[in-house]
Amino acid sequence: MSSAILSTQANNQQTLTSQSSLSPAQLEQARKAAVDFEGVAIGEMLQPMFDTVDLSDSMFGGGAGEKQFRDLQVQEMGKQIANNGGLGIANTVYRQLLAMQEQAQS
Repeated sequence: MSSAILSTQANNQQTLTSQSSLSPAQLEQARKAAVDFEGVAIGEMLQPMFDTVDLSDSMFGGGAGEKQFRDLQVQEMGKQIANNGGLGIANTVYRQLLAMQEQAQS
């Protein structure tokens, strides 16, 4: 991602955080949940792509082990993408989580 986009995302997050009546621990928990959700969503989007790849003829591919661990690999890729900026899903989910928590407190 470009630095301008990352800067805008950081500013948006700071604005949300400064306007929130939630504790820092609650804000961090909501941010983590939003990023985790984005990681799962990205993993689910990547899964069909990996289901169609045939690596059985390659030197290091194929076998029962690869079939067992491919789902874990795809999930981990989704988490890594989300932790490194992701697609922007986490920011929207984070705003919704904050709104729901603040509404529940009032």
